[in-house]
Amino acid sequence: MRPARRGARRLPRGSRGAAVVDFVLVLAVLVPLFLGILQVALVLLVRNTLAAAASEGARYAATADRGPADGVARTRSQIEGAVSGRFAQSVHARPAMVDGAPGIVVTVHASVPALGLGGPAVELDVAGHAVEEEPS
Repeated sequence: MRPARRGARRLPRGSRGAAVVDFVLVLAVLVPLFLGILQVALVLLVRNTLAAAASEGARYAATADRGPADGVARTRSQIEGAVSGRFAQSVHARPAMVDGAPGIVVTVHASVPALGLGGPAVELDVAGHAVEEEPS
């Protein structure tokens, strides 16, 4: 006969499998929370990347020997190099007044799908502004 271990207890018959149920209940809360945090992080990454690319494109288009089409091309190449070309499909540049001076505004519109996979998307509109250089 084996000696009983000290402190070892047998669980009552009705509480068998309770750990599995607790695990599932905790996962039901934590998994959506984790996926929501990932979605917010993805949207912020794409938004910040698009804003930086739009600003870079506006500065490039505002140089003396460049135009709005050059700014659009620069913005698209920045977006394609950083995240994905699918976010660079709606890029527009136009002349505008920036703080009372002639300048260029580059706007980007993109849809960020849920976790990058598909489903409901978050619509983003960002713009970059730059004052045009005066030809010397």
